[in-house]
Amino acid sequence: MTYPRTSRYFGIEPVVHDGIPCLPPRLLPRPPEETLAVHEVREGDRADVLANRYIGDPEQWWRIADANPVLDPRDLTSTPGRRLRITQ
Repeated sequence: MTYPRTSRYFGIEPVVHDGIPCLPPRLLPRPPEETLAVHEVREGDRADVLANRYIGDPEQWWRIADANPVLDPRDLTSTPGRRLRITQ
């Protein structure tokens, strides 16, 4: 099983658990230090829409999650007024 370079799972080798190939738990990486933008969450914001706006690809929402750091993308936009770092 291989994932494209743009995937958050790129380069992670699958493991076999009870005879079933799966991915090991993904640990949050250290966020990049350079901040490209800061977004203040508004009611109705979604991680995929923000990724499209700032990164140009809605499937890259995980980059915003990693920079802030959260595992669940809903945590990014659940609190209006929260300031999100946008990084590369």
